[in-house]
Amino acid sequence: MARVKRGVTSRAKHKKVLKAVKGQWGRRKNTIRAARQAMEKSMQYAYRDRRNKKRDFKSLWITRINAGVRAEGMTYSKFVNGLSKSGIKIDRKILAEIAYDNPEAFKTIVKKAQAALN
Repeated sequence: MARVKRGVTSRAKHKKVLKAVKGQWGRRKNTIRAARQAMEKSMQYAYRDRRNKKRDFKSLWITRINAGVRAEGMTYSKFVNGLSKSGIKIDRKILAEIAYDNPEAFKTIVKKAQAALN
């Protein structure tokens, strides 16, 4: 058996890492050891923040809904309770879009939720 020389695979692995850290500053873009550390850390941040993104958007939607509901003299928690009692099944994303883009339609939803509470 012929011996295997590893130059081709090493170069390919290095190219993959250096491509991932392209655009970074200093040694992290061209020194393989620093580049690999930077790439691993950036992948950790990306993994974590893919989950945090969902959390951040949910809190944004709740904030927008709360602002729209408080303009009608109600709180967010009472509004959600009224929605469930009235049988309206709209998720927070759509409610936030309606509150942001179409306040008149949101007002009617709030009135229905208030009616269900009374």
